[in-house]
Amino acid sequence: MKVYTPKYIQSFKSGLLKRSIEILTKRMTHCDLCPRNCNINRLKGEKGICNTGKYALLASYGPHYGEEAPLTGKFGSGTVFFSNCNLLCNFCQNFDISHEGRGVEVNDEQLSDIMLSLQERACHNINFVTPSHVVPQILKALIIAIKKGLNIPLIYNTSAYDDLETIRSLDGIIDIYMPDLKFWDSKVAELTCNAPDYVDNAKSSILEMYRQTGKLLINEKGIAVKGLLIRHLIMPYDFSGTEQVLDFIAGEISPETYVNIMPQYRPEGKAFTIKKISKSLDYSDYVKAKKYAYNIGLVNLL
Repeated sequence: MKVYTPKYIQSFKSGLLKRSIEILTKRMTHCDLCPRNCNINRLKGEKGICNTGKYALLASYGPHYGEEAPLTGKFGSGTVFFSNCNLLCNFCQNFDISHEGRGVEVNDEQLSDIMLSLQERACHNINFVTPSHVVPQILKALIIAIKKGLNIPLIYNTSAYDDLETIRSLDGIIDIYMPDLKFWDSKVAELTCNAPDYVDNAKSSILEMYRQTGKLLINEKGIAVKGLLIRHLIMPYDFSGTEQVLDFIAGEISPETYVNIMPQYRPEGKAFTIKKISKSLDYSDYVKAKKYAYNIGLVNLL
């Protein structure tokens, strides 16, 4: 395949990126960027459920070699790990970052410099982890970074608790979407995340992500440059509704969708307050899930 040019380059040239920034920044004055709809003015420093005001909080950044192989390659995925979260799973393995907000505030220039530093270190992409509550900040930094030479793909690495209009505003900007389709039962989402609307929002957002980018496209070096990759974490006692999640992916997206079925669940954070998820996953549940995925025709399992 020919050398891939990130989608945001053309959106910058056409003015689409600038228009998206203007719309999203205005929404911060009555914040409805995610399904929580806190309706507070973040530009004035007010903070809602994500506990983030005008500027993003950064937990860490650097080349990451633990992501999926098509993202990591030889030189790593350029991970930008934001603090705080809009979903707040009670079993989160990064509880100190997502719930307690460990991190430092960064302005647009600082965030753009971080992107450029990851490119200079030969990372294959810029991987925004937990970006749902800081989309305007990301895009403001992006436009600065583009002017300074940023030209590698962008990954939107999300819990999928995203607002559909926010995802639509990223059309032509994000190259790779990597949502984690966590649950299929709204009661489970309410119990673990106080988000009974998680499933509906995740499904609609993921379908839009696929419409924008299509199937994961991998270049001749084995590196993904655009498309959709879905993660699904299996939980004890099928809290995650794994078969229904896989049926949705195969039936309503595509059997060729790249899917990472993940077996690494362990109880962290406040998971011990719920008996059924206060234990680690039985490996046989993972084997069963992989077999089911193959049987329904999913062909790109990572």
